[in-house]
Amino acid sequence: MQIEAVQTFLTIARLGGFHAAARQLNLTQTAVSARIRVLEQSLGSVLFDRGPSGARLTAAGRQFRPYAEQLVRTWESAASGLSGRYHARSSLRLGVQLSIWDPVLVDLAIWLEQARGKLPMTLNYDHTLDMVDAVQQHLVDVALVNQPPQGAEVEAVALQPEVLELVSNRPMALGEGDPLFINLDLGHQYAAQWQGIIPLQMRQQIVLGGAQMGLRYLKMRGGIGFFPRAMIKGDLASGHLFKVDQAPSIRLDCLAVYRREAETEEQIAEVLTGLRHIR
Repeated sequence: MQIEAVQTFLTIARLGGFHAAARQLNLTQTAVSARIRVLEQSLGSVLFDRGPSGARLTAAGRQFRPYAEQLVRTWESAASGLSGRYHARSSLRLGVQLSIWDPVLVDLAIWLEQARGKLPMTLNYDHTLDMVDAVQQHLVDVALVNQPPQGAEVEAVALQPEVLELVSNRPMALGEGDPLFINLDLGHQYAAQWQGIIPLQMRQQIVLGGAQMGLRYLKMRGGIGFFPRAMIKGDLASGHLFKVDQAPSIRLDCLAVYRREAETEEQIAEVLTGLRHIR
């Protein structure tokens, strides 16, 4: 599979048409169509519905899109690493399974730059990927997950668990009223705990994929939701949010998983030091 075909696929998906993609890529429409035809033959699936109004992703196209984006990021990272631009230092790719850890990647990048000097890296925010599998498949070098890998050929280091508090936009106690529950969909460990805490009469809910999105929704619309202590510390101090009385905390495991490889051993050791410092 040629990376140019994958890049062309993403350009069409973004612009909504073969004509627009051809102009953007400075190619003929015939060349664009040929690339997509080869890609569809390789995948055994039709990726676009063509019509007079443009091109729309099929169900297969929508499913392939996050993988295409990851392929392009991986290719760009590999090209940068081999170009000699970073000399003897590898470009690490870091990822997290849960959206609540997106800020950790940012904090880690800043800490590594300030404490260890610049370390080129790619921060992956694609939460649809199985991050243990992504580490195994060399798509990501280090990832934060909340479930121990089973039979995986990766190393796992336990970090400080994540503690989430139930908060509301107004003072209240657990079981009081019928507020909207903002569910962040953070996996089985999270679900098992919140279902044992939130009373049945308070289970009107909306499921949101991102923690920052959920927090913004809570503050603007109102309701209740579990959020990491670090994320809500400022809002609690300022009185924009309130801890729900009588509500226990939720604890989620946090593990750093990685492959032990000689060429990245030094960089991964620095990342683990930074994660322990931040966590």
